[in-house]
Amino acid sequence: MTAAPVGDHLREWRRRRRMSQLDLACEAEISSRHLSFVETGRASPSREMVLRLAERLEVPMRERNVLLVAAGYAPVFPERSLASPELAAAREAIRIVLDGHKPYPAFALDRHWNMVMSNGALPQIFDGVDPALLQPPVNVVRLSLHPKGVAPRIINLAEWRAHMLARLRHQVELTADPMLIDLLAEAQAYGGPPARPHRGASAEMVTALRMRVGGETLSFFTTTLVFGTPVEVTLSELAIESFLPADAETAAAVRRLAGLPAT
Repeated sequence: MTAAPVGDHLREWRRRRRMSQLDLACEAEISSRHLSFVETGRASPSREMVLRLAERLEVPMRERNVLLVAAGYAPVFPERSLASPELAAAREAIRIVLDGHKPYPAFALDRHWNMVMSNGALPQIFDGVDPALLQPPVNVVRLSLHPKGVAPRIINLAEWRAHMLARLRHQVELTADPMLIDLLAEAQAYGGPPARPHRGASAEMVTALRMRVGGETLSFFTTTLVFGTPVEVTLSELAIESFLPADAETAAAVRRLAGLPAT
């Protein structure tokens, strides 16, 4: 199969970002005529131009390498396994952050919502979950929304499901990742309470997860941490998802479940 030329890739990303040629040209400080020539293949962009356009289009780092290769250049952003020696410092930093959230659960997730590291806190969350869903790689979208996963114990499942599906849709819009598209379709097919209308970014930030765990009713809010200025594909796609108590009752209940003394 013949690879698509760089102009086709750039045009697709521009349309995905809902930008006109003039908008992008102004952002990149080039003429719209030159951008038109690049998109139609009448002009070959320099490596610096490809990277500048990709930056303005907020193209994910992995896809920036694709753009460079399509333009005839070598990729510039390395991709390594998180287990590689070169990422030992980053791996240790992730472990410190995860452990710092104990006794509350926290997970490091890859771009497809697969769990790559965990602090092992509150294992009672997984009680009753189908063992097949706990086989690596554990996908947290599947784990939380599948009817044989955690979903039956989520008290506000309609709200949480809407929140998770909205986040997935947003990622699909940003990345056009085929595996995320498939994951979204799969999660939507699980059924369950109808997803409520999306209430905007401010609502997403405070959506609580309320669930029954070990005879306790717990309420968490989540935070997501990402690496600020990564220059490596794997780190750019990594997120740390942590669950923090939304009320004093949950904080006390988690300490009881963890066998810790009350504070």
